[in-house]
Amino acid sequence: MGSIHVGNLGEFLREQRRSARLSLRQLADAAGVSNPYLSQIERGLRKPSAEILQQLAKALRISAETLYVQAGILDERRGDGADGMAVHTAILTDPAISERQKQVLLQIYDSFRKENAREDAGGGVEEGQTEGEAPRPGGGRGEGDARPASDRRRTP
Repeated sequence: MGSIHVGNLGEFLREQRRSARLSLRQLADAAGVSNPYLSQIERGLRKPSAEILQQLAKALRISAETLYVQAGILDERRGDGADGMAVHTAILTDPAISERQKQVLLQIYDSFRKENAREDAGGGVEEGQTEGEAPRPGGGRGEGDARPASDRRRTP
């Protein structure tokens, strides 16, 4: 996941606003934000939350996903499938969690997807094994010695 590119986002928003033939004031009113705040976003001085981006997208009649990508919140589609995007969108638009929680959830989700993609490609690690760790006897599940407990020597 990228960092927020507020300058690129601001330029993109300005272009979208102008192509929609909206004044700064009209877009601000339609999106429910103040004129100065929208102006600061367009000039790259502020980074809006996912909720504000969603409101702006609705007012501009474009997809919120497009603005998330422009803001660097979301990576462009790389063949991850619609399911991955649906999860990202659901997290980003959930009003019950904070911006920080959203970013952490997205990072965790993306790391799980990358890990599973590596495993699917044959380069993954076994369950219960950390990356860089040698395979454990017994299939990597921590079973250790396959002999029955009664056959193993105990050390005092």
